Amino acid sequence: MKKAMWWFAVIALLAAPAAAAQIKTLTLFIIERNVNANVVHYDARLTADGKLDSKEPVIAYWALIAGDGRREKLSWIEKKMAYGFTIKPNPSVNGYKMALVAAPEKQIIVKKEKDAVHAEVVINGRPAGLEKLHVHASDGLTGPKVHYIEVYGKDLKTGEELHEKMVPK
Repeated sequence: MKKAMWWFAVIALLAAPAAAAQIKTLTLFIIERNVNANVVHYDARLTADGKLDSKEPVIAYWALIAGDGRREKLSWIEKKMAYGFTIKPNPSVNGYKMALVAAPEKQIIVKKEKDAVHAEVVINGRPAGLEKLHVHASDGLTGPKVHYIEVYGKDLKTGEELHEKMVPK
């Protein structure tokens, strides 16, 4: 009996990494900057059964395109001051409500419909699929100074490309 329980424990431990490997990611949108070609990716995490991962539905990371193209985690300061986000379940939209630290007034809805995952936002008063944000900034005495953020997406009904420029107050 003890031997059977030991083997069960070993098999369970070996299966744990396999379960973690079942997580799949799909790009939701990116943030570009005028500084260099590096971009921040925001990806949806899907479980093996194709649902948004309730523990961590969205991840963010650098794609170092200006360098060797590798991925890199966001630093603590980057998460707190610029590229981090909050995300909470929202049953009314059958998904999650997300807000970026850099643009908290621009609520993003993350949801899965059929085989696709979408980040939806309002651009110029119209519901749109979010594709990217472009941050135009310069170096200041206390860190980067954001001059404006451009939001790009496609109208959910017509597919028309939309663009909105946001200027910080």
